[in-house]
Amino acid sequence: MLDLKIEGAEVIDGTGSAGGRTDVGVRDGLIAAVGDLSGEAAGNRLHAAGRAPGFIDMHSHSDWRLWGHRRAESKIRQGVTTEVVGNCGFSPAPVTAEHLDDLRGFALYVPKGMDFAWRSVGEYLDAFDRDGSALNVVQLVGHGTLRIAAMGFARRAPDARELALMQSLLADAMDAGAWGLSSGLIYAPGSYATTEELVALARVAGRQRGLYASHIRGEGATLLDAVAEAIRIGREGRVSVQVSHLKAAGRPNWGTVADALALIDAARAEGLDVMADVYPYTASSTTLRTLLPDWALEGGVDAMLARLADPAARARIRAELEAPPTGQSLLDRVGWENVMVSSCAARKDAEGRRLSELGAARGVAPLDAALDLLADEGGKAYMILFQLAEADVRRVLAHPAVMIGSDGSALAPYGELAAGKPHPRSYGTFPRVLGEYAREQRVLSLPQAVHKMTGLPARRLGLADRGVIAPGKRADLVVFDAKRVADQATYEEPHRYPVGVEHVLVNGRFVIKDGEHTGSLPGRVLRPA
Repeated sequence: MLDLKIEGAEVIDGTGSAGGRTDVGVRDGLIAAVGDLSGEAAGNRLHAAGRAPGFIDMHSHSDWRLWGHRRAESKIRQGVTTEVVGNCGFSPAPVTAEHLDDLRGFALYVPKGMDFAWRSVGEYLDAFDRDGSALNVVQLVGHGTLRIAAMGFARRAPDARELALMQSLLADAMDAGAWGLSSGLIYAPGSYATTEELVALARVAGRQRGLYASHIRGEGATLLDAVAEAIRIGREGRVSVQVSHLKAAGRPNWGTVADALALIDAARAEGLDVMADVYPYTASSTTLRTLLPDWALEGGVDAMLARLADPAARARIRAELEAPPTGQSLLDRVGWENVMVSSCAARKDAEGRRLSELGAARGVAPLDAALDLLADEGGKAYMILFQLAEADVRRVLAHPAVMIGSDGSALAPYGELAAGKPHPRSYGTFPRVLGEYAREQRVLSLPQAVHKMTGLPARRLGLADRGVIAPGKRADLVVFDAKRVADQATYEEPHRYPVGVEHVLVNGRFVIKDGEHTGSLPGRVLRPA
């Protein structure tokens, strides 16, 4: 007898092929049968308009939020059943006693109870797994975290001992269940690394068939050089490469995503395993301190704040931001009127306002308004940059080697996770692809869109038991109405759940039922076979 029989209309199986009318039977957390199950007995029955495998968020930053909020509200209500975390070079482990304060101080958000009692990635994953989660987690190890553990915020190449320590920590992490290495090469201390350092670490991940996921070194004027560097790391490190949230940032650079995709195509033709992910929005979001030149963070956050308070150092920061080495300033690329402060704890007056507006209100230049805000917030504030082209988003979405990643976090419209005006991608990414880009704009067919969220990332990660609807696979399932599924979150009102996602099962258990969270926490840390 089946535990659950889901009957109804279209099943989109995650392979990219057209959907069809069939039933899905679930038993003991697995898909037990697919087909005409009218004669099968079941403990529970559910009539559903449309079904698909659970969505896999290929690029998420939920590891920090999930520690204190296991319900994963904003993600599970989109149909996300697995998140890849530890992206952009930053993960909660490994930790060394010598540099624990550096790691804790660099984190923008540390929930209650996150005590960093662990040291290794294995200890961290065991600690996280004890309390369960609404969804499954795939953990990457941050290159920046490795660097902090070995050498803090030193702005130099590692010596032989420090590099060996980073390699050892990464190898131990892979043995303990990490899926690969991530880098964030626009963020200190990752930005201090040479390509050779990254290759040396990528080889460690590659030897264990891991992944190298990179927020590349530049997404504006240096986009093509940055993609080429990621490909070189894959080639020399003998590792699969995932280019994170592929985009061309800033009006002068619009259209160059076509050249970036051509580089990826050429690498794939060469036999290299290079792919990418994207989110379906024309605005990006990151930390406000990313505005600063990388030397300003040498020594850590306290050293950065001291420089902001020092007139000579601040003058140097201003000069480099106005005339950076790339020859393309933020003002050239975006314009202060297109930079919105999204989240800050001390200066609530700034949330939702543009830097041009903040500067005018204070009678200072927008750049000074940004630096003042950074100082007031202790370096912990976020911004949204309206700097991407719709045509570029559509082009990247349609590419066959690109899957979907939110670049967001598991949030909620209540409690401390409801703070600020974060990017709406944390609530709307997957329904937006299904509703706006598949149903309305028809950039993708519905089966293609689902494939980019399910079968493609599952194959990319080597998740042999997930990503498609077939007997023997894990029962991670989403029931949604293809005619009305849509995102509701906006830049002005981001804490809004989508519509049209009716039921979500994780490992065979309902987490969302009839549109409501059941409180069930059946998710677990997934580890490579």
